[in-house]
Amino acid sequence: MKILIDIGHPGHIHLLKNLYFQLIENGHIVYVTVKNIKIQKDLLEKYNIKYIEIGDKKDSLIGKALSQILYNLKLFRIVVSNKIELGIGSSMTIAHISKISKMKSIILDDDDDSVQPLFVKYAHPFADHILSPSALVGNRNSKSTIFYDGYHELAYLHPKNFQADKNILKEVGIKEGDTFFIMRFNVFKAHHDIGVGGLNLAQKLQLVDVLKKYGQIFITTEREIESELQEYQLVLSPEKIHSLIYYATMFLGDSQTMTSEASVLGVPSIRCNDFVGKISYLEEQESKYNLTYGFKPNDFNKMILKIEELLSLSELKLEWKYRCSSMLEEKINVTKFMVWFIENYPKSVGILKENPDYQLRFK
Repeated sequence: MKILIDIGHPGHIHLLKNLYFQLIENGHIVYVTVKNIKIQKDLLEKYNIKYIEIGDKKDSLIGKALSQILYNLKLFRIVVSNKIELGIGSSMTIAHISKISKMKSIILDDDDDSVQPLFVKYAHPFADHILSPSALVGNRNSKSTIFYDGYHELAYLHPKNFQADKNILKEVGIKEGDTFFIMRFNVFKAHHDIGVGGLNLAQKLQLVDVLKKYGQIFITTEREIESELQEYQLVLSPEKIHSLIYYATMFLGDSQTMTSEASVLGVPSIRCNDFVGKISYLEEQESKYNLTYGFKPNDFNKMILKIEELLSLSELKLEWKYRCSSMLEEKINVTKFMVWFIENYPKSVGILKENPDYQLRFK
């Protein structure tokens, strides 16, 4: 089969890299497209994944709309000229092209409808099928959605797909067992981030003052870090970040994805942004599995109290590994599931509709 994977965000590379290599190993021809974003291209090159560049990314809504037309044109040419049969990804582009070509589309979407109205309006209706975590049941209205018992992060951080590299500790000057924290700050420039914010500079500095009494701090950001925080900036190749998270004492920040990554790795995580209470998979990780805690910016002081409470626990990491194992017992290996779903598509849709528990074979 000829398959297209479209990358819209660095996190999508982690999400789809194991799928990419498994499909190739199984004899499929896989094309990868990506926008002209340095961090994404660098990451693809680190993983030795060949790609086709389809244009620049814009921040403004008007810029995004105009760029989308160009993405569609370029992707249409790629699909037609290579006779691609199936497109996979989390982008509007794949959904759009599937309506004007012979290519079928599968969208991977773990966000609630309410937090991404533009994507729901301009992508969902054009996709042939959408794959989403079962935590979104009731918060996803598209009838073409297939729900599975997992999270995006379990496509690449499931224990059968990931093993932490202990050498990363020496690279950043840490010994195993040392107390250290990873912090991640976003810029909230995506279309679904309008009117949404995270931690302000004063809150970030206060958070640093609290944490530095306990251990070392490493900060990673989407774009340029504030001068007041530069001494804590993490300089690390992006494909190594998950190994560092695995050994961390705690993850803190305003990133949805890295919060969930910490959770599925059994690391306590705390997030602070206006999305708290609105992201179903994170709410499930918090309320059902007790792996993470979310606070809105105006509850910052409550967040500090929770951090100090957790750091007072003598067996914090051991407790979180236990909680994580309880979650993993109920979830599937998402990459293994996606490989089966794609290779048997569209027959796989009928199998799951008739017997949703069929997916439990992919633990």
